Amino acid sequence: MRKVRLGRTGLSVSQFGFGGIPIQRLAEDEAVAVVKRCLDLGVTFLDTANGYTTSEERIGKAISGRREGLVIATKSLSRKAEGVEKHLKLSLERLNVQYIDIYQFHGVSDDKTLETVLAPDGPMAVVEKAKEAGLVKHIGVTSHQIDVAKRAVISNRFETLMFPFNFVTSEAADELLPLCRRYDVGFIAMKPLAGGMIPNVRVAIKYLLQFPDVVICCGIEKASEVEEIVEIVEGPAEMTSAELDEMHRLKRELGSRFCHRCDYCQPCKEGIAISTVLMFPSLLRRGRPENIFNGPWAQAVEKAAGCTQCGECEQRCPYQLPIREMIAEHVSLFRRAKEEYLKQKLPSAG
Repeated sequence: MRKVRLGRTGLSVSQFGFGGIPIQRLAEDEAVAVVKRCLDLGVTFLDTANGYTTSEERIGKAISGRREGLVIATKSLSRKAEGVEKHLKLSLERLNVQYIDIYQFHGVSDDKTLETVLAPDGPMAVVEKAKEAGLVKHIGVTSHQIDVAKRAVISNRFETLMFPFNFVTSEAADELLPLCRRYDVGFIAMKPLAGGMIPNVRVAIKYLLQFPDVVICCGIEKASEVEEIVEIVEGPAEMTSAELDEMHRLKRELGSRFCHRCDYCQPCKEGIAISTVLMFPSLLRRGRPENIFNGPWAQAVEKAAGCTQCGECEQRCPYQLPIREMIAEHVSLFRRAKEEYLKQKLPSAG
C-alpha cells in the first residue's frame, strides 16, 4: 500500500488508516478479527480513543505480537492535567503497549479549549512529560472547527492534525492543508465518507487520493469494508470522468442538508449543541445503542427538543442550512429509534 510521510513526525504510514469507532458494536472476537485483517492487508495506522469504550482493548489484542511497524494513535477528551494523565495510563494498559506513537487532544474545536490544552501546567504539559519519558512519541490534535484547527497548527505545539475532510466537507483543501504543509504538520482526514452520508465509497476515497500527503482514516466494522477500501487505495488514483460526475452529483444532493460541523451557528442561547444534534443520523448508523440512548448523547438531543425557533443559528450558518427544521427532524428520529430499541430490549412474552 502507498505510504504517507506524516509531517515532521517522520513516520511513514499506510495511506489508509483504521478508525476504531465501529468495532465497539461487535463481539470481541469479531472486532479483533477485523483489526487483524487490516494488518494483513498492510494497514499500519490505527486510530482509537479513550472514549471509544472497548476499542482500545480490542485493538490491543489484535496487535499482540505484531506491534513492530505499526503507528498507534489514541486520544483524550479530558481538559484537565490529571484527567489526561489518567487516560494516558489507561490507554497504555488497554492497548498493552510500552508507548503510544501519537497521543492526540480530542475534539479541540473552540478557542477556550485550545487555550486550556496549551496552558502552563495543563494537559499539554502532561503529554510533553510523557513524551520525554518515552511513553508518547508524538503529540497531535483533532478538531472540527477550521479556524481553531488553523490556530492549533500555527501554535507549533502539535505534530499531527486530524480534521474532517471529504468532497462535501472540503474546506480543508483550500487553507488548512496548505497551512499544515507549511508547518510540516501531518494531516489525517477523518470522516472520509462524511460520517456515512456519502454512499459511494470508491468516489469518496478516490477524491482524497488526489492529496497524496493525507492519511485517510475511516471507521471500519467489517473485513469486507477494509478489503474494498484497500483495493481502491492500491488502484489508480486519478478519478474517471464518470466518477467526477458522480462526485458532483452527490455533492449537490448532500450539500443542502449536510452539517459541516464548523459551529459557526453557535452560541445557542438555549445551550443546544447544534452540530451534535445534526450528526445524529450518522451516529445512529455507527454507534452502540446503549451509548446513544443514554448519557450525554441522549441529553443533547432531548435538550434540542426545547428549541425556541429563534433562528439566530440559521443567520450565522455559512451553508444556509434549515437548522430549526433539521433539529426537529432529528429529535423525532431519536425518539422513534429509542422507542424501537426499548421494544427490542423487552423480554419476549413466551
